[in-house]
Amino acid sequence: MFERQERVAVLLLIVVAAAVISAHLLLVSYGKQPFAKPFANNSADGELVHIEGTIDQLALTRNGGHMTLQIQNLTVFIPAQVAQDLAVQKGENISIYGVVETYHGKKEIMVSSADDVRPVK
Repeated sequence: MFERQERVAVLLLIVVAAAVISAHLLLVSYGKQPFAKPFANNSADGELVHIEGTIDQLALTRNGGHMTLQIQNLTVFIPAQVAQDLAVQKGENISIYGVVETYHGKKEIMVSSADDVRPVK
């Protein structure tokens, strides 16, 4: 049915697929924490960062239902699809993982998942 070279090629494809799936499952189990750096003013756009602090201000945008938080004079942008799954309030201590973006010339953190915003006790 298959010749030797074809069997070897199929076997290699199966081994590579198994390796990629295993790596994916391993990285998902680790989460973002080991790969995030603490936020700094010189953090580059696209960099995964972490910040912890108290929510100084919380606002919903007029259109779209997006949420913005102010933490340590830094804006954290939470898109509507993520914000609907969150229950945060002003004065709460939280830990955030997100990607650095520049918006209107200022650095901000954009959150991509509700799991990236956690209360700190």
